[in-house]
Amino acid sequence: MWIDTHCHLDAPEFAADVARVRAEARARGVVCCVLPAVQVRDFVAVRALAHDGGDAYALGIHPLYVPQADDGDLARLEEALARWHDDPRLVAVGEIGLDFFVPALCTDAMRERQQRFYRAQLRLAQRHGLPVILHVRRSADALLAGLRAQAAAGRSVPGGIAHAFSGSRQQAQAFLDLGFRLGFGGAATFETARRLRALAAELPLSALVLETDAPDIPPQWLYVTAAERAAGHPQGRNTPAELPRIGAEIAGLRGLTDEALARATWVNACAALPRLGALLGPVTVEEAAA
Repeated sequence: MWIDTHCHLDAPEFAADVARVRAEARARGVVCCVLPAVQVRDFVAVRALAHDGGDAYALGIHPLYVPQADDGDLARLEEALARWHDDPRLVAVGEIGLDFFVPALCTDAMRERQQRFYRAQLRLAQRHGLPVILHVRRSADALLAGLRAQAAAGRSVPGGIAHAFSGSRQQAQAFLDLGFRLGFGGAATFETARRLRALAAELPLSALVLETDAPDIPPQWLYVTAAERAAGHPQGRNTPAELPRIGAEIAGLRGLTDEALARATWVNACAALPRLGALLGPVTVEEAAA
């Protein structure tokens, strides 16, 4: 049994066959996907997909969408969190965070704008008692500073997941100390990603959750270089069905069986997102931990 803790089934790449994509993943043992929204206009669609597929979802404003968002979007996010508070499939606030990789987001003004939206969404998560799913791209220290500021003000966020983690061992430990788990996916399947693979192998097993970020961050076996694409080779499509193979790669790095990693990361995902454990049921979680 596998949980994909980060999958964008509402992406345009899946518009034509999303039901088939989800069924294929389920046939390979992916019991649940967590679907994070990235902008307000997607909230209803993401929630519907989660209900249709027996999955879970999160609501948030992604840093890549902060430039076109406004304070009204923050108000609409708060309204949605309140309206669907009792929906057992709503498990987190996300995807939120900071992106200091995309050049257009790295001006002083845009960094400050990202920080404002990030801090506002942390406050909403604390207010509604939900963990957060964090976008971490060249921004781990700034994200950690925001979490620590919340804690210092007596408004600690109840943990969550640092999605697509690729930071240092020290940054990893800082997130763990704040009650977070770290998301590992396709990037860890590349043999050239030595530091990331070392983290996947050496961090405490309790730190790891698995994700595909589908359709983004394809694993090595789907990746096509720019030169190959220019020569007419299509990029392989990343879907949640790739999660077991990603898991097998990480299990190999740790010297575990696939089944042992699946059980451990299932328990970790439910600990990071407590509503997910409630949704999947205590018996299932106990079996996964056995």
